[in-house]
Amino acid sequence: MKEYVVAIVGATGAVGMKMTQLLEESSLVMKEMRLLSSARSAGKVVHFRGEEVTILEAKPAIFRGVDIALFSAGGDVSRALVPEAIKHGAICIDNTSAFRMDEGVPLVVPEVNEQALFAHKGLIANPNCSTIQMVTALAPLRAAFGMKRIIVSTYQAVSGAGAAAIDELKKQSTTIINEKEVESAVFPYPIAFNCIPQIDSFHESGYTLEELKMMNETKKIMELPDLKVAATCVRLPVITGHSESVYVEFEQEGATVTDVQRLLRVAPGVTLQDDPSTLEYPMPADCVDKKDVFVGRIRQDVDELKGFHLWIVSDNLVKGAAWNSVQIAERLVALKII
Repeated sequence: MKEYVVAIVGATGAVGMKMTQLLEESSLVMKEMRLLSSARSAGKVVHFRGEEVTILEAKPAIFRGVDIALFSAGGDVSRALVPEAIKHGAICIDNTSAFRMDEGVPLVVPEVNEQALFAHKGLIANPNCSTIQMVTALAPLRAAFGMKRIIVSTYQAVSGAGAAAIDELKKQSTTIINEKEVESAVFPYPIAFNCIPQIDSFHESGYTLEELKMMNETKKIMELPDLKVAATCVRLPVITGHSESVYVEFEQEGATVTDVQRLLRVAPGVTLQDDPSTLEYPMPADCVDKKDVFVGRIRQDVDELKGFHLWIVSDNLVKGAAWNSVQIAERLVALKII
């Protein structure tokens, strides 16, 4: 059995630390783990599988001998170092938006389109966190009934904006409770006890870049360029766990709520929580540190028989980022692509 040299770029960030944790638990056989970061964090020591691993500065030469490199250090770092890692023979799994929509770069959610991994040219893109959880839930429904339209509103946790955003939420919450004046640095407005209908900057179309990511990435992953997708993305004062209200319209008639529940109950990577009689439905507080996508509140539209509403929740740092990346690495090995 081959042993692999694996590197994580951005190892000291929230997603990088999750990647390290998940790789420690992974069945992937590793000869060496290289944890990489900026010069500022280099030199720190992390325990991995019973050994001490010193964090190294991410430089081009450090990728010599690396088989798989996971990137989660920002788009600029990925654009600078991914080509260097590929030159040294590594297969790169990039968690940023730098290459997602590039032609010839597979954009992969293993439960949905793992066959796209075979087309890689040294680089595989990890989709946006909100896109990942939505397509994971919708893929089995699309396979059964076809899909014409998706309208999604997201309710996204502050951890998606980094550690500073979490700190800002906590600080503002205390400040407001103590009836003092609130200051905002990470977000344009106070996030505590509030919701902000803007994630990322605005495009000239009026949509935010986060919304456009969801719309465009969904079409690419599902290989449905004519699929109608509209998104509204909102930041909420939740630390971890993105929630989504999704309206999906099928191509075929005849589907029932029971049909949808039956498909999702056995779908890979999905946990069905849908029993109004017992108040069973997904909530972000219950999904923290869990790998699955949770689905509930399934209803048939009152006016459109081919339309259904779903509530979808997942840990944005786990399935929405780190776990999806580690899954890709595991599938590369399982499918004998590497």
